[in-house]
Amino acid sequence: MLHMLLCLTFHVCMADKTSFNSSARGLAYLHHDCSPTIVHRDIKSSNILLDENFVPRVSDFGLAKLLDDEDSHVTTVVAGTFGYLAPEYLHSGRATAKSDVYSFGVLLMELVTGKRPTDSSFVPERSEYRRLGTSPMNERLRGNQLGVVLDKRCSDADFETVELVVEITARCTDANPDERPTMLEQELMTSAYLTEFYDSH
Repeated sequence: MLHMLLCLTFHVCMADKTSFNSSARGLAYLHHDCSPTIVHRDIKSSNILLDENFVPRVSDFGLAKLLDDEDSHVTTVVAGTFGYLAPEYLHSGRATAKSDVYSFGVLLMELVTGKRPTDSSFVPERSEYRRLGTSPMNERLRGNQLGVVLDKRCSDADFETVELVVEITARCTDANPDERPTMLEQELMTSAYLTEFYDSH
């Protein structure tokens, strides 16, 4: 049932590209507009609620932490949901805005693939994947293997937008947090795409 709703949301977001861009604004607000910065620490599909227009809203701030302006991270007992946790947070307990970015990427990956984060496609199996914190699914996304990863129930969505989602997903789930975009950068990248899309149509 949950995936059916997620897939429906995916279709709505693909049809209304401004809706897709709005899905990240909640996190961008927490990371860039709040003072102190708020790290959510539990971004997952069940914590994204849909309003009457199927616009995603971030919910459940029970695990959220505040970052002082001079701090880039907060060290804490690891909390959150397995499958969505950034590898560096899982190993060190250092929660940052980039930890939320990783979780957001996993959420997008779930939308695109129709698979849960605990699926074997996501979980590192070989030692080099485990060492790098990179999943086979991320490797497929980076290799642009859409035919392999895309959920067949969502295959009739706008191809250019799917490519954009896949690109953002791969970047957000990069094993190196320094290589992940900020939520603001992700929003700007999507906005630039939207401008180009509307100018060309």
